[in-house]
Amino acid sequence: MRAARLYTAGDIRVEDIDIPGPLAPGWVRVAVTAAGICGSDIHNFRTGQWITRSPSVAGHEFAGVVTEVGAGVRTFTVGDTVVADSRFWCGECPACQNGRHNICDHLGFVGEICDGGFAEQTALPERLLVRYDPALDPAIAAMAEPLAVALHAVHRQAVPAGEPVLVIGCGPIGGLAALLLSRLHDGPVLVCDRNADRAGLVARATGALSVTLDTESLGDVLCGRVLRYALDATGHIDVLMRAIVLLGGGGSLSLVGITHGRVELDPNTLVEREIALIGCHAFTDELPEAVALLPGLAPALVKLIDREITIDAVPQAYERLLAGNVTGLKTIVRLGYRP
Repeated sequence: MRAARLYTAGDIRVEDIDIPGPLAPGWVRVAVTAAGICGSDIHNFRTGQWITRSPSVAGHEFAGVVTEVGAGVRTFTVGDTVVADSRFWCGECPACQNGRHNICDHLGFVGEICDGGFAEQTALPERLLVRYDPALDPAIAAMAEPLAVALHAVHRQAVPAGEPVLVIGCGPIGGLAALLLSRLHDGPVLVCDRNADRAGLVARATGALSVTLDTESLGDVLCGRVLRYALDATGHIDVLMRAIVLLGGGGSLSLVGITHGRVELDPNTLVEREIALIGCHAFTDELPEAVALLPGLAPALVKLIDREITIDAVPQAYERLLAGNVTGLKTIVRLGYRP
Protein backbone atom coordinates (compact mmCIF):
# COMPACT_ATOMS: atom_id res chain seq x y z
CA MET A 1 0.00 0.00 0.00
CA ARG A 2 1.06 3.63 -0.45
CA ALA A 3 2.04 5.55 2.67
CA ALA A 4 3.82 8.77 3.61
CA ARG A 5 6.45 8.04 6.26
CA LEU A 6 8.53 10.49 8.28
CA TYR A 7 12.14 9.37 8.78
CA THR A 8 13.91 12.39 10.25
CA ALA A 9 13.43 16.14 10.29
CA GLY A 10 13.00 17.28 6.69
CA ASP A 11 12.67 13.73 5.33
CA ILE A 12 9.20 12.42 4.50
CA ARG A 13 8.83 9.79 1.78
CA VAL A 14 5.88 8.24 -0.02
CA GLU A 15 6.56 4.51 -0.33
CA ASP A 16 4.97 1.14 -0.93
CA ILE A 17 4.84 -0.70 2.38
CA ASP A 18 3.11 -3.78 3.75
CA ILE A 19 -0.41 -3.41 5.10
CA PRO A 20 -0.64 -3.59 8.92
CA GLY A 21 -0.22 -7.17 10.14
CA PRO A 22 -2.62 -9.34 12.16
CA LEU A 23 -4.75 -7.31 14.54
CA ALA A 24 -4.04 -7.40 18.24
CA PRO A 25 -7.04 -7.94 20.53
CA GLY A 26 -9.04 -4.73 20.82
CA TRP A 27 -7.60 -3.22 17.63
CA VAL A 28 -9.44 -2.24 14.45
CA ARG A 29 -8.23 -2.07 10.84
CA VAL A 30 -9.32 1.05 8.96
CA ALA A 31 -9.19 1.87 5.25
CA VAL A 32 -8.39 5.58 5.23
CA THR A 33 -10.61 7.74 3.03
CA ALA A 34 -9.38 11.26 3.86
CA ALA A 35 -6.73 12.81 6.07
CA GLY A 36 -5.80 16.35 7.00
CA ILE A 37 -2.29 17.79 7.25
CA CYS A 38 -1.89 19.47 10.64
CA GLY A 39 0.36 22.31 11.68
CA SER A 40 1.99 19.96 14.18
CA ASP A 41 2.83 17.61 11.27
CA ILE A 42 4.71 20.50 9.65
CA HIS A 43 6.36 21.44 12.96
CA ASN A 44 7.57 17.86 13.45
CA PHE A 45 8.80 17.72 9.86
CA ARG A 46 10.75 20.95 10.35
CA THR A 47 12.18 20.27 13.82
CA GLY A 48 11.96 16.51 14.45
CA GLN A 49 10.77 17.42 17.96
CA TRP A 50 8.38 14.50 18.34
CA ILE A 51 10.10 11.79 16.31
CA THR A 52 10.21 8.77 18.62
CA ARG A 53 10.29 6.01 15.99
CA SER A 54 11.61 6.01 12.44
CA PRO A 55 10.14 5.63 9.98
CA SER A 56 6.57 6.25 11.07
CA VAL A 57 3.47 6.75 8.93
CA ALA A 58 2.47 10.34 9.69
CA GLY A 59 -1.01 11.82 10.02
CA HIS A 60 -3.38 11.99 12.98
CA GLU A 61 -6.42 13.74 11.47
CA PHE A 62 -8.28 11.19 9.40
CA ALA A 63 -11.49 9.40 8.55
CA GLY A 64 -11.96 5.91 7.22
CA VAL A 65 -14.01 2.75 6.99
CA VAL A 66 -13.66 -0.25 9.31
CA THR A 67 -12.54 -3.28 7.29
CA GLU A 68 -11.65 -5.71 10.09
CA VAL A 69 -12.01 -5.93 13.87
CA GLY A 70 -9.76 -7.74 16.31
CA ALA A 71 -10.77 -10.10 19.09
CA GLY A 72 -12.87 -8.50 21.80
CA VAL A 73 -13.96 -5.46 19.75
CA ARG A 74 -17.61 -4.71 20.54
CA THR A 75 -18.13 -1.10 19.47
CA PHE A 76 -17.53 -1.39 15.72
CA THR A 77 -18.38 -3.66 12.84
CA VAL A 78 -17.05 -3.89 9.30
CA GLY A 79 -18.38 -1.01 7.20
CA ASP A 80 -18.62 1.55 9.99
CA THR A 81 -17.33 5.01 9.09
CA VAL A 82 -15.00 6.35 11.77
CA VAL A 83 -12.68 9.20 12.67
CA ALA A 84 -9.51 8.85 14.71
CA ASP A 85 -8.70 10.22 18.13
CA SER A 86 -5.13 11.50 17.87
CA ARG A 87 -4.18 10.93 21.52
CA PHE A 88 -2.47 7.66 22.48
CA TRP A 89 -2.74 7.62 26.26
CA CYS A 90 -1.68 5.04 28.85
CA GLY A 91 -4.96 4.77 30.77
CA GLU A 92 -3.16 4.16 34.07
CA CYS A 93 -1.54 7.42 35.25
CA PRO A 94 -3.39 9.83 37.59
CA ALA A 95 -4.34 12.12 34.70
CA CYS A 96 -5.88 9.26 32.73
CA GLN A 97 -7.68 7.96 35.82
CA ASN A 98 -9.27 11.41 36.12
CA GLY A 99 -10.31 11.43 32.47
CA ARG A 100 -7.63 13.96 31.45
CA HIS A 101 -6.12 11.84 28.68
CA ASN A 102 -4.71 14.94 26.99
CA ILE A 103 -2.22 15.44 29.83
CA CYS A 104 -1.38 11.75 30.27
CA ASP A 105 2.04 11.24 31.88
CA HIS A 106 3.03 9.04 28.94
CA LEU A 107 1.06 10.73 26.18
CA GLY A 108 1.98 10.05 22.58
CA PHE A 109 0.16 10.77 19.35
CA VAL A 110 -1.06 8.70 16.42
CA GLY A 111 1.43 9.14 13.60
CA GLU A 112 4.23 9.26 16.15
CA ILE A 113 3.90 6.50 18.75
CA CYS A 114 2.08 4.32 16.21
CA ASP A 115 1.47 4.55 12.47
CA GLY A 116 -1.05 7.17 11.42
CA GLY A 117 -3.44 8.01 8.61
CA PHE A 118 -1.25 9.02 5.67
CA ALA A 119 -1.65 5.53 4.27
CA GLU A 120 -4.24 3.46 2.48
CA GLN A 121 -4.78 1.39 5.61
CA THR A 122 -3.97 1.70 9.28
CA ALA A 123 -4.85 0.01 12.57
CA LEU A 124 -5.79 1.58 15.90
CA PRO A 125 -7.16 0.52 19.28
CA GLU A 126 -10.94 0.50 19.44
CA ARG A 127 -10.84 3.25 22.09
CA LEU A 128 -9.32 5.68 19.59
CA LEU A 129 -12.16 5.59 17.07
CA VAL A 130 -15.46 7.47 16.94
CA ARG A 131 -18.26 6.61 14.51
CA TYR A 132 -19.63 9.30 12.17
CA ASP A 133 -22.57 9.56 9.77
CA PRO A 134 -21.62 7.79 6.50
CA ALA A 135 -23.55 10.45 4.54
CA LEU A 136 -20.88 12.98 5.50
CA ASP A 137 -18.07 13.74 3.03
CA PRO A 138 -14.88 12.07 4.40
CA ALA A 139 -12.99 15.33 3.79
CA ILE A 140 -15.29 17.02 6.30
CA ALA A 141 -15.11 14.06 8.70
CA ALA A 142 -11.31 14.27 8.65
CA MET A 143 -11.63 17.73 10.22
CA ALA A 144 -13.22 16.31 13.38
CA GLU A 145 -9.92 16.07 15.26
CA PRO A 146 -8.80 19.70 14.77
CA LEU A 147 -12.38 20.80 15.44
CA ALA A 148 -12.16 18.98 18.79
CA VAL A 149 -8.91 20.84 19.57
CA ALA A 150 -10.60 24.17 18.83
CA LEU A 151 -13.68 23.15 20.82
CA HIS A 152 -11.52 22.29 23.83
CA ALA A 153 -9.92 25.75 23.70
CA VAL A 154 -13.35 27.38 23.49
CA HIS A 155 -14.58 25.31 26.43
CA ARG A 156 -11.46 26.05 28.49
CA GLN A 157 -11.78 29.80 28.09
CA ALA A 158 -15.55 29.96 28.62
CA VAL A 159 -15.99 33.56 27.44
CA PRO A 160 -18.93 35.14 29.30
CA ALA A 161 -22.07 35.81 27.29
CA GLY A 162 -22.02 39.00 25.28
CA GLU A 163 -18.30 39.68 25.66
CA PRO A 164 -16.18 40.38 22.56
CA VAL A 165 -13.54 37.73 21.87
CA LEU A 166 -10.55 37.95 19.54
CA VAL A 167 -9.04 34.96 17.73
CA ILE A 168 -5.43 35.67 16.80
CA GLY A 169 -4.16 33.51 13.95
CA CYS A 170 -6.44 32.20 11.21
CA GLY A 171 -4.73 28.90 10.59
CA PRO A 172 -6.73 25.67 11.00
CA ILE A 173 -7.21 25.82 14.78
CA GLY A 174 -7.79 29.57 14.92
CA GLY A 175 -10.19 29.41 11.99
CA LEU A 176 -12.12 26.54 13.53
CA ALA A 177 -12.21 28.29 16.91
CA ALA A 178 -13.67 31.36 15.20
CA LEU A 179 -16.25 29.16 13.48
CA LEU A 180 -17.26 27.55 16.76
CA LEU A 181 -17.44 30.88 18.57
CA SER A 182 -19.62 32.26 15.77
CA ARG A 183 -22.09 29.43 16.44
CA LEU A 184 -21.77 28.91 20.21
CA HIS A 185 -21.04 32.39 21.58
CA ASP A 186 -23.46 35.32 21.51
CA GLY A 187 -20.91 38.14 21.63
CA PRO A 188 -18.85 39.74 18.85
CA VAL A 189 -16.15 37.51 17.34
CA LEU A 190 -13.04 39.21 15.96
CA VAL A 191 -10.26 37.58 13.94
CA CYS A 192 -6.82 38.72 12.87
CA ASP A 193 -3.92 37.24 10.96
CA ARG A 194 -0.80 38.70 9.39
CA ASN A 195 -2.11 37.19 6.14
CA ALA A 196 -5.01 39.53 5.39
CA ASP A 197 -6.44 37.22 2.72
CA ARG A 198 -6.64 34.33 5.17
CA ALA A 199 -8.23 36.54 7.83
CA GLY A 200 -10.76 37.65 5.22
CA LEU A 201 -11.54 34.05 4.30
CA VAL A 202 -12.22 33.12 7.92
CA ALA A 203 -14.28 36.26 8.44
CA ARG A 204 -16.45 35.45 5.42
CA ALA A 205 -16.89 31.80 6.43
CA THR A 206 -17.75 32.58 10.05
CA GLY A 207 -19.31 36.02 10.05
CA ALA A 208 -16.52 37.31 12.30
CA LEU A 209 -15.04 40.81 12.05
CA SER A 210 -11.52 41.05 10.62
CA VAL A 211 -9.15 43.37 12.51
CA THR A 212 -5.46 44.04 12.91
CA LEU A 213 -3.66 43.57 16.21
CA ASP A 214 -3.55 47.18 17.34
CA THR A 215 -5.55 49.55 19.51
CA GLU A 216 -6.91 51.65 16.64
CA SER A 217 -8.33 48.72 14.65
CA LEU A 218 -9.86 47.14 17.74
CA GLY A 219 -11.35 50.47 18.78
CA ASP A 220 -12.95 50.95 15.38
CA VAL A 221 -14.97 47.72 15.66
CA LEU A 222 -15.58 47.63 19.42
CA CYS A 223 -17.05 51.13 19.57
CA GLY A 224 -16.05 51.77 23.17
CA ARG A 225 -16.39 48.22 24.44
CA VAL A 226 -13.43 46.61 26.20
CA LEU A 227 -11.72 43.52 24.81
CA ARG A 228 -11.00 41.17 27.70
CA TYR A 229 -10.80 37.78 25.99
CA ALA A 230 -8.54 36.48 23.25
CA LEU A 231 -7.35 33.14 21.89
CA ASP A 232 -3.84 32.90 20.46
CA ALA A 233 -3.45 30.23 17.78
CA THR A 234 -0.16 31.56 16.42
CA GLY A 235 2.37 30.45 19.02
CA HIS A 236 4.45 33.58 18.33
CA ILE A 237 5.95 35.18 21.43
CA ASP A 238 5.64 38.74 20.16
CA VAL A 239 1.96 38.16 19.40
CA LEU A 240 1.38 36.83 22.91
CA MET A 241 3.02 39.90 24.44
CA ARG A 242 1.06 42.29 22.24
CA ALA A 243 -2.19 40.52 23.10
CA ILE A 244 -1.57 40.90 26.83
CA VAL A 245 -1.01 44.64 26.37
CA LEU A 246 -4.24 45.01 24.37
CA LEU A 247 -6.47 43.06 26.76
CA GLY A 248 -8.54 44.86 29.33
CA GLY A 249 -8.32 43.78 32.95
CA GLY A 250 -10.28 40.86 34.34
CA GLY A 251 -10.12 38.67 31.24
CA SER A 252 -8.02 35.85 29.84
CA LEU A 253 -5.78 34.79 26.98
CA SER A 254 -5.99 31.15 25.93
CA LEU A 255 -2.92 29.64 24.31
CA VAL A 256 -3.40 26.88 21.74
CA GLY A 257 -0.59 27.56 19.25
CA ILE A 258 2.72 25.68 19.21
CA THR A 259 5.24 28.18 20.53
CA HIS A 260 8.81 28.67 19.37
CA GLY A 261 11.09 30.29 21.95
CA ARG A 262 10.57 31.55 25.48
CA VAL A 263 8.72 34.51 26.88
CA GLU A 264 10.03 37.15 29.30
CA LEU A 265 6.99 38.32 31.23
CA ASP A 266 6.57 40.40 34.35
CA PRO A 267 4.01 38.42 36.38
CA ASN A 268 2.84 41.66 37.98
CA THR A 269 1.20 42.49 34.63
CA LEU A 270 -1.08 39.51 35.12
CA VAL A 271 -1.54 40.06 38.85
CA GLU A 272 -2.38 43.75 38.77
CA ARG A 273 -4.77 43.44 35.81
CA GLU A 274 -6.11 40.00 36.77
CA ILE A 275 -5.42 38.48 33.38
CA ALA A 276 -5.37 34.67 33.21
CA LEU A 277 -3.23 32.71 30.78
CA ILE A 278 -4.98 29.44 29.89
CA GLY A 279 -3.02 26.58 28.36
CA CYS A 280 -5.02 24.40 25.98
CA HIS A 281 -3.56 21.04 24.93
CA ALA A 282 -5.35 18.79 22.41
CA PHE A 283 -8.76 17.91 23.87
CA THR A 284 -10.39 15.86 26.61
CA ASP A 285 -13.78 14.39 25.71
CA GLU A 286 -14.70 16.84 22.93
CA LEU A 287 -14.21 14.54 19.92
CA PRO A 288 -17.72 13.00 19.95
CA GLU A 289 -19.19 16.48 20.37
CA ALA A 290 -17.10 17.74 17.45
CA VAL A 291 -18.30 14.83 15.30
CA ALA A 292 -21.91 15.68 16.17
CA LEU A 293 -21.33 19.29 15.06
CA LEU A 294 -19.85 18.37 11.66
CA PRO A 295 -23.07 18.13 9.59
CA GLY A 296 -24.23 21.58 10.64
CA LEU A 297 -20.80 23.10 10.12
CA ALA A 298 -20.09 21.34 6.81
CA PRO A 299 -21.05 24.27 4.51
CA ALA A 300 -18.59 26.54 6.32
CA LEU A 301 -15.91 23.86 6.65
CA VAL A 302 -15.89 23.31 2.88
CA LYS A 303 -14.96 26.98 2.42
CA LEU A 304 -11.92 26.51 4.70
CA ILE A 305 -10.35 23.66 2.70
CA ASP A 306 -7.33 24.93 0.78
CA ARG A 307 -7.04 22.00 -1.63
CA GLU A 308 -7.31 18.23 -1.92
CA ILE A 309 -4.29 16.12 -2.91
CA THR A 310 -3.30 12.49 -3.41
CA ILE A 311 -1.01 10.59 -1.07
CA ASP A 312 1.86 10.95 -3.52
CA ALA A 313 1.69 14.74 -3.25
CA VAL A 314 2.23 14.83 0.53
CA PRO A 315 5.97 15.76 0.45
CA GLN A 316 5.30 18.64 -1.93
CA ALA A 317 2.39 19.77 0.27
CA TYR A 318 4.65 19.82 3.32
CA GLU A 319 7.11 22.10 1.53
CA ARG A 320 4.29 24.33 0.28
CA LEU A 321 2.78 24.62 3.76
CA LEU A 322 6.17 25.26 5.33
CA ALA A 323 6.68 28.11 2.86
CA GLY A 324 3.23 29.53 3.68
CA ASN A 325 2.03 29.10 0.10
CA VAL A 326 -1.64 28.58 0.98
CA THR A 327 -4.88 30.48 0.73
CA GLY A 328 -7.23 28.19 2.67
CA LEU A 329 -6.80 26.56 6.06
CA LYS A 330 -6.65 22.83 5.51
CA THR A 331 -5.01 20.53 2.99
CA ILE A 332 -6.88 17.24 2.66
CA VAL A 333 -5.30 14.02 1.43
CA ARG A 334 -7.90 11.96 -0.43
CA LEU A 335 -7.40 8.22 -0.60
CA GLY A 336 -9.11 5.91 -3.02
CA TYR A 337 -10.94 3.37 -0.83
CA ARG A 338 -14.51 2.60 -1.89
CA PRO A 339 -16.66 0.13 0.07
